[in-house]
Amino acid sequence: MSVHKKLMQARMLLQSVKIKKSGVNKFPGYEYFELSDFIPDVQRIFHELGLCGVVSYCRDLATLTITDTETSQSIKITSPMAGANLKGCHDIQNLGAVETYQRRYLWVTAMEILEHDAIDSTSGSNGSDIERITADQATDLLDKIKESGLKLETFYAKFNIKQLPSLPALEYKNALDKIDQFRRQREAKNAAKV
Repeated sequence: MSVHKKLMQARMLLQSVKIKKSGVNKFPGYEYFELSDFIPDVQRIFHELGLCGVVSYCRDLATLTITDTETSQSIKITSPMAGANLKGCHDIQNLGAVETYQRRYLWVTAMEILEHDAIDSTSGSNGSDIERITADQATDLLDKIKESGLKLETFYAKFNIKQLPSLPALEYKNALDKIDQFRRQREAKNAAKV
């Protein structure tokens, strides 16, 4: 049996397992799969089928190599490397975060693990899907809201949303402008007090 056929079998076997999302991003308000949610099942299935997966990292590329332990045939899944800039963390902690994210994304890709987008589209009043902001944009907005001193509830009320991922993509620039406007007004008030 080819490595491709074994990988397809592994994917089908994993689909029969009920994996649950344990990761929660509290600010944008969505759940996601952590490695521990599916890796034990993947490893068990790989062992049964005679597959082995090894993740490696270069400066520009992360690679998951899946090898058939009987024939040495292999498949490579790759992803471009990206940085992490976690606040209050040392460089090595940021590197660890990058590697953990890369591992998760490589395995999710290899095993065709389906996750709803962090920002699910919802149906608009005219029946068409409304594109929502990305997870990165939601995180960026959250950082800017915190830096400005604006209350999250006030922002939600202004844009008539219950969580950041619900913000329509078309409102992203407007939201940035409103946050910046609030920040400038606050700074002007503080300067007037001095």
